[in-house]
Amino acid sequence: MNQKTEYQEYPKGNREHKSTLFCKVFEEKKYLLDLYNSVNGTNYQNEEDLEVNTLENVVYMSMKNDISFLIDCNMNLYEHQSTFNPNMPLRGLLYFAQLYNKYIAKHNLNVYSSSVQKIPVPQYVVFYNGTQEQPDEQILLLSEAFQKANERQHVDGCLECQARMLNINYGHNRKLMEKCRRLEEYAIFVTRVRQYTAEDMENPEKAITRAVEECIEEGILADILSGQKAEVLELVLTTFNRELYEQGLKEDAVKEAVAEAEKKTAAEVKKAEKRGEMKKTIEIYQEFGKSKAEIVAKLIEEFQISKEQADEVIRSYWKEQER
Repeated sequence: MNQKTEYQEYPKGNREHKSTLFCKVFEEKKYLLDLYNSVNGTNYQNEEDLEVNTLENVVYMSMKNDISFLIDCNMNLYEHQSTFNPNMPLRGLLYFAQLYNKYIAKHNLNVYSSSVQKIPVPQYVVFYNGTQEQPDEQILLLSEAFQKANERQHVDGCLECQARMLNINYGHNRKLMEKCRRLEEYAIFVTRVRQYTAEDMENPEKAITRAVEECIEEGILADILSGQKAEVLELVLTTFNRELYEQGLKEDAVKEAVAEAEKKTAAEVKKAEKRGEMKKTIEIYQEFGKSKAEIVAKLIEEFQISKEQADEVIRSYWKEQER
């Protein structure tokens, strides 16, 4: 059965941009500060040093800005991704433009001033926990998306945005997980959800409930899972349905591409066979001393082609007589 119809579809135009489970896990400043310290090797202790400035009601390409915050002289953008997206640097550029616009307005910076207006250093981290295999860490660059007229073009663009992508699937980035227990618990929970839903695809809600209850018993994200159980179930189930929907779209795209390739191959074979038949026709009529004009007329009649096409075939296969 097609997965897109087996579960409730997740239409592109009608998504509700609710908080993700990742955001909920790190919505308290103490946990977000711990994550920041673990990612950057810092040791900030005061939660009030961290100023959350996540943009509200700003949606781009059906995705909402996950978490953004200021600490010291750094403007941080944290995004969670359950599917690999090489366009994160482009999205980051657009998000940062809005964040800086907000910052400039708040601090009354004069961008027309003759003196340099100091702004926070941007830091962009993407936390990836999709099923596609990815390294523990990699840097995605905006410049990799720049179009080039040809391979010899070496014109540097005037913009760059880099996204540091960290694989947070359980078993990856062990040192980071050791530093940030909250992140490790999140990875464990996601692994349980995937394991149990794979075992019971017909009843994902039951599988997710099992994962939630087990983790509560073991003290894994117990504060979130027990205190907001109904909301967590809805969030995870919505994500599960979306992933199935997107997976179904990808599978359909692959099938269509294969079918198109098969059609193209069959058409190429048929075209080659037709060319072979026309070549043989030309050779036979040449042996009987027929003129080019007569053979062209014969090709048009027998193969239902235009005079231009017949002329092109004649040019390809006509053999000049030896004198």
